[in-house]
Amino acid sequence: MLHPGLAEHPFLPAHPKRRCRRRVQLLMASLCAMLVLAAVTLWSIRGTPIVNLVTDSQIRSSGVYADWDKGEIILLVRHAERCDRSNNPCLDEPSGITSAGSEAAAQVGAGISRLGLEHTDVLSSTSTRTQQTAHFMFGKLAPGEAWVEQCNKGFAAHALAHKKPDRNLVLVTHSGCIDQLERQLGVPGGERSSGYAEALFVSVGSNGKPRILGKMSAPQWRKLLATVDQ
Repeated sequence: MLHPGLAEHPFLPAHPKRRCRRRVQLLMASLCAMLVLAAVTLWSIRGTPIVNLVTDSQIRSSGVYADWDKGEIILLVRHAERCDRSNNPCLDEPSGITSAGSEAAAQVGAGISRLGLEHTDVLSSTSTRTQQTAHFMFGKLAPGEAWVEQCNKGFAAHALAHKKPDRNLVLVTHSGCIDQLERQLGVPGGERSSGYAEALFVSVGSNGKPRILGKMSAPQWRKLLATVDQ
């Protein structure tokens, strides 16, 4: 029989139960590390998802109504359906939009007008398709500026610089420009806006940091208007 003091001698083998506990502890630590790594990887893959604003309650809960009333929104609208990439009848010249696109633009404009245009500025790129889209949205041409079609890494900074305090800013622009802004805000590829006349709501609070509230397609504007009119 061993002397009691020999039980803790460093050169003697550990007790089987103690070895089992150590293995369990190491296993649990490894599992925790794997779960943390998986969570970080999933977050990096998903990035910032964009909510599809389909119903009036979704728009309200997203903060669109409240932030629009405070003049904190930058609303980016992609031009309507291009004539030169569609088999649908052209509205006018090939560099413009289709007749169907003009109807979609009118629906989007009607929806934005319902939000209120009292403290809202509208800018467009200088291209024919964005100018026509803006015209059918609001019944008049929007001031055209070259930076609204310069879809590079500086687009987001230009948009923030042109937004005035307490005033919303509507930009009738291009998919590449919207994509640039979404990239900078961490939106993964599969979540980014791509549809004709699709609108992206971005809130800019007092801290100056943009935050995506959600997006709406032209058909969704149409459904929303039909619901409100009932």
